[in-house]
Amino acid sequence: MKLTKIFGIALLTFLFTASLAAQQTTRVACVGDSITAGAGASDQKKTSYPPVLAQLLGDNYEVKNFGIGGRTLLKQGDRPYWDESKFEQSKEYNPDIVIIKLGTNDTKPMNWDKYGIELEGDLREMLTVYKNLPSKPKVYVCYPIWVVNENMTIRESILVEHVIPTIYKVATELNVSIIDLHTTLYGMPQLIPDGVHPNDLGYTLIAKTIYDRIK
Repeated sequence: MKLTKIFGIALLTFLFTASLAAQQTTRVACVGDSITAGAGASDQKKTSYPPVLAQLLGDNYEVKNFGIGGRTLLKQGDRPYWDESKFEQSKEYNPDIVIIKLGTNDTKPMNWDKYGIELEGDLREMLTVYKNLPSKPKVYVCYPIWVVNENMTIRESILVEHVIPTIYKVATELNVSIIDLHTTLYGMPQLIPDGVHPNDLGYTLIAKTIYDRIK
């Protein structure tokens, strides 16, 4: 009987500790386009920025990648993130932290030249959607990374002159924290081999920048 009682106490202690640990896990949702998904990485599941960020943050954090290549922040864009199941999944994840990195594909002529004026409203709505989730997460919005060349019709000039200022304006109004990824890789084309997507070292630097901002 005594051993049974001791075993029962030990089991309850274990279950309580496990439950407490689960409650203390901070859930991080990484929302974005191909640079969040990990295009250009040698192994998207290991060397893109979300898994590297998870390693940096440690065991008390769970980081999930909700990035999809080619997606836009613009609702009227050619491939809106809004229409994807991962958008819904990122909200259902009930995150404690949300990292949004969109805007790169919005600079393409087919998107910006027709619908660029709508970026401010669409960004304001997306940030508000995440801020108002039941978990009341801390939301971070990123400046897109430097575009070395425009061989994919992605335009650095539109990024610098319009997208980044819009992100700054809306994030400031809504009291959302900004992570400047544009500066992180600026002037280092060797880390962006195809002109748009980072390599493993580039993704590591992005993860480190985000980690430093979170911490």
